[in-house]
Amino acid sequence: MTKRNTEIRAAAKSAGVFLYEIAEKLDVSEPTFIRWLRKELDEPTKRKALAAIEKIKREHESEPSAED
Repeated sequence: MTKRNTEIRAAAKSAGVFLYEIAEKLDVSEPTFIRWLRKELDEPTKRKALAAIEKIKREHESEPSAED
């Protein structure tokens, strides 16, 4: 069985973003977002998810690290 929404999953993984963080940005529960990922998302929702990943990534980069 192939996973759907591989672009979103790969973008989240490479950015170090958790699925629950994306769900929060999209204002849905984590179980709802994970359920959405079971079927290929429509383009507007996919764009929103990818935008959320980028925003979260920038937020992570601006957070002070434990080494600072």
